[in-house]
Amino acid sequence: MKKLTLLMVLVMLCAACSKDDDTPTVAECLKPTNLSETNLTHNSASLQWNNPNESASISLEYGPSGFEMGTGTTITSNGLSIELSNLQANTTYDYYLEASCSEDNSSLPTTVKSFTTLPPLVVAEFKPTLSELNLYSGPLTDLVPSMYTFEYKLNTPLYTDYAHKQRLIALPEGESMVYDGDGLPIFPDNTLIAKTFYYFNNEMDESLGKQIVETRILIKANGEWLTGNYVWNESQTEATLDGNGLELPITWVDQNGTPQNINYKIPAGTDCVMCHKTYEDITPIGPKLRSMNFDVAGNNQLQNMISQGLLTGSPSPSEIGQLIDWTDVNHPTEERVRAYFDMNCAHCHSPGTYHNVNFFAAMDLRYETSFEESGIYESRYGIMTRLPSSIPQYSMPYIGVSLPHQEALDLIIPYLESME
Repeated sequence: MKKLTLLMVLVMLCAACSKDDDTPTVAECLKPTNLSETNLTHNSASLQWNNPNESASISLEYGPSGFEMGTGTTITSNGLSIELSNLQANTTYDYYLEASCSEDNSSLPTTVKSFTTLPPLVVAEFKPTLSELNLYSGPLTDLVPSMYTFEYKLNTPLYTDYAHKQRLIALPEGESMVYDGDGLPIFPDNTLIAKTFYYFNNEMDESLGKQIVETRILIKANGEWLTGNYVWNESQTEATLDGNGLELPITWVDQNGTPQNINYKIPAGTDCVMCHKTYEDITPIGPKLRSMNFDVAGNNQLQNMISQGLLTGSPSPSEIGQLIDWTDVNHPTEERVRAYFDMNCAHCHSPGTYHNVNFFAAMDLRYETSFEESGIYESRYGIMTRLPSSIPQYSMPYIGVSLPHQEALDLIIPYLESME
């Protein structure tokens, strides 16, 4: 009897062991894989991953780079992607994921990954300082344009006391300039145009640095252009909005090794109207399509704009007029002079402009105007007298030039004298 009882106990224990062995084990909750980031903007990012579990929610935690785990922002998703918004521009963020297969079964965290948001958008407003407009990337003094701007050049540029100029256009996000003939394109509201004036300390060795003087700004708001001017500080770290204007002594060594010095005049707000006003409207002067229709670094500048979606509705550049380079001796003298007049004089000497409205002797110095209708012949003596002058309020151009443009005079004066 005792042997039977012992046998029964053993059988019962074996049965119990058998039941324990048949208990199903819980499947491991695997961590997400193939983490990636796309569609980065200045304030958002899209994160994607793979989920190796048949059914699991994903917990994402993120924060500025270096944040302590558990102190960031947490989001839960049942999908394979998450859109992050309201991020800070130009900021690196860390993030990691965990999978939750059940209340008591979560994966290990993934390796921490990082992404960096894009720089802030250009601000098309007149802020107190230039840096607040976000026109540049990195130190302001380096003049490295923001990715949201594009630099343009002019085949025949405006002369301003031998100053160098950097020209930028910033269009509102997702918009473009629209073709409207070979003159100015149609710019959308919230376009910003910037022109920065500077001098190399020594034209023979640009590595010796430069002096940045001013940045002139045009902003289109509600269909009208507004003007503003930023004056750079001595340390070249910032420029401040200024409407009063001033004169600054500028010295440099020119390309011939000759020291030069001028009293550079930064225009007051009221001065801008003299050059930029046509009839009752403020308008840009430089970025006419015909002035930008030439090769830069081996590629046609307008074609680059078309290809990048910056200029829409435009025919091929070969079908758009071209303002020639006035220094190109391969063109006839008259065409070179007319190109120079178009860029340097026509903003005051054409229908509706400052000089033609306020003075009796009207000229039309636009490139497309015929010589017979330009008034050049009738006004040639005045041009020959005033263009070489340095006398304030008598010399031409009326503002912006204190040192006559000798190279241009060497072309223009003999041309006018030949009309005798």
